[in-house]
Amino acid sequence: MAAFALVGAATQMVWLTFAPVTTVAAQAYDVPVEWIGQLANVFVLVFVVLAVPAGVLLDRNLRAFLLLGAVLTAAGAVVRLGGDFTLLLVGGAIAALGQPLVLTAITGLARGYLLPRDRPAGIALATASTFAGMVAAFLLGAFLSSPDQMSTLVAIDAGYAVLAVAVLAVALRTRPVNDERIAAIGWRRGVGLVRQAWGIPMVRLLCLLVFLPFGTFIALTTWTETLLEPAGVSVEQVGVVLVVDVIAGVVGSATVPVVVARRGWQVGATVLAVVVTVAACVVLALAPGFLTALIALAAAGFVLLPMLPVVLELVERSAAEIEGVASGLVWAVGNLGGVVITTIVTFTIASPSGSFVLLAAIMLLTAALLPRLRRLLPRPR
Repeated sequence: MAAFALVGAATQMVWLTFAPVTTVAAQAYDVPVEWIGQLANVFVLVFVVLAVPAGVLLDRNLRAFLLLGAVLTAAGAVVRLGGDFTLLLVGGAIAALGQPLVLTAITGLARGYLLPRDRPAGIALATASTFAGMVAAFLLGAFLSSPDQMSTLVAIDAGYAVLAVAVLAVALRTRPVNDERIAAIGWRRGVGLVRQAWGIPMVRLLCLLVFLPFGTFIALTTWTETLLEPAGVSVEQVGVVLVVDVIAGVVGSATVPVVVARRGWQVGATVLAVVVTVAACVVLALAPGFLTALIALAAAGFVLLPMLPVVLELVERSAAEIEGVASGLVWAVGNLGGVVITTIVTFTIASPSGSFVLLAAIMLLTAALLPRLRRLLPRPR
């Protein structure tokens, strides 16, 4: 699980390398800013398309395809060392193929290597490691923010990704407890596995549940700079807000889901996430500014990001032997939520207050899912 955490962080570092330095990177590689933005969008689009097939492959052979995902991530990062935009795009595409195999493996890895009572903590920490990778990307961008430092930024990501895959390769020599179960079910037809996973009521509900909160978080972080600029919040201040936001999410993801799983508080955690996020959006609509954004988005990150490991822990318990496919469905729908909600906000971007109110309204829709979640919840471990 510790080795996985290294690779999980690497996927996010490679994905978000240029997120905090988009304009600078465009200068360094002599391309339009929009082209740099597309480097990150490739990861999201590939994830939506390949998350479910990745789950099928992981249910066939967890260790082999998890390692393949890590190798693709590192290989893509190394290709980007070539130094021009074409190789950045090619390397990013290669790494994007690896990300679904790595992140969709979280529930299967926990089931394979951990006792039932330890799986909520394992899923929480593995998920938190991916958010920690986001923090690392933002911090590296803050310290390496000039055009002549872009090659150094890419090199650090590549070196870390190679080290992470080497550690994972050694760790995966240990066979999981449920290795025979994974191999045995792997030869079923992939479409049949997807239908079987979608036929589980809890899995369908969890897909809807992750669509709204995860999509709202992605939209909030995507448009933070644009929505706060009219209020006089600088680019540097937005960088601080985003780092604090994700750090709060890392802390929440590493701690909250464990307590939630053991006490059966999934409904209460969802209610808290809705209330805090709606309040944060309303505050930003009424009084946008650096201090209010710092507090409001940190609070939202602390309650929103833990929803992902909470959902994944329920997937691990509900989907039994096909948790890889079920996790793929959840990841795909969650990322799709980010694409859809982010796109919806573009129509209101000229009115920052209206955009924040819209996000609050979208988040409120989650409340409609709570009665069904309460009925379907399994007993605490």
